[in-house]
Amino acid sequence: MVSITVPTHYKNKKKNDSYTLIYFKVCFTFLLYLQTNLTAVTEFLLLGFQGSQLLRNLLFLLFLVIYSATICGNLLIISLVSTSKNLHTPMYFFISQLSITDILLITDIVPNVFYILLNNGGTINVIGCMTQFYFFDITEVTECLLLSMMSYDRYVAICNPLLYSSVMTNRFCAKSIIMCWLLGNFISFIVTTTLSRLIFCGPNIIDHLFCDLIPLLELSCSDPFIVHLEIYVLSIPILLTLTTIIVVSYTYIVISVLRIPSSTGRQKAFSTCSSHLIVVSIFYWTMFSVYALPNKKQTRVGNKLLSLLYTVFTPLINPIIYSLRNKDIKKAVQHEFHKHIM
Repeated sequence: MVSITVPTHYKNKKKNDSYTLIYFKVCFTFLLYLQTNLTAVTEFLLLGFQGSQLLRNLLFLLFLVIYSATICGNLLIISLVSTSKNLHTPMYFFISQLSITDILLITDIVPNVFYILLNNGGTINVIGCMTQFYFFDITEVTECLLLSMMSYDRYVAICNPLLYSSVMTNRFCAKSIIMCWLLGNFISFIVTTTLSRLIFCGPNIIDHLFCDLIPLLELSCSDPFIVHLEIYVLSIPILLTLTTIIVVSYTYIVISVLRIPSSTGRQKAFSTCSSHLIVVSIFYWTMFSVYALPNKKQTRVGNKLLSLLYTVFTPLINPIIYSLRNKDIKKAVQHEFHKHIM
């Protein structure tokens, strides 16, 4: 018989190939296991305000009163602006749009807060969480744009009153409103889409009242660099531009008002823009405190309270400020009241 001897180096090659194959199988199995774990989170747990049942019941009643008053107040402004001919002006048109954003904002946040308070925490799936953040972001960006347009409206009305009717036309206002909503929707869609592509592998506990940007980024297991880049590229230039418009507009307004010789004229001019300035100050102060200038020593409870200012209390305060400090809206309310009585 003829014996065939296999070379030693060939045997070693086959042996090395088998080890390589086993190595790749182990790596592939590990990657599958890792991917399964990374995408295992399907829902988040929102803690809300933790405390006794009595405290949570009192907070529930408080939020219920605030929510009801906010909806009624903003719906009142929207109905008055749409029915009263005296309020068919650009300024009140922007105020009615601001009321729409307030209704959408508080409706996006508070009903889920009710559920969290009643159950001492509540779960929300990933899709629901991203949907909540999407509508939250739309309303916030749109409100920033609307407040800047309202400041420009007051600038034209006080500094260039003779050009007001030719500049602030119905067509210009309609285009401005459409652009505000489209831009808000575009920015929110881009950020939410990128945020939803992040991997959440646990833990899934959000110590907050709703699905906000910062808590979600803290829970992400993947690199949030793209999200931060989008925010810097999209939000910061827009925010700086809007802030510049508001600051420059009110600088010229103050200069023009101080030039008015009579104190009665100055008081009347200031009263037309003081309500808007109060709303802008509250809104931007809370937004900058939470997002632009976060305090590392600030507690979770402090963050929740600041978030409540611009998500719950600002939508409540807006119609109160515009109604109590506005003679035209007071007259419209009285007219509608007497009309229904008669």
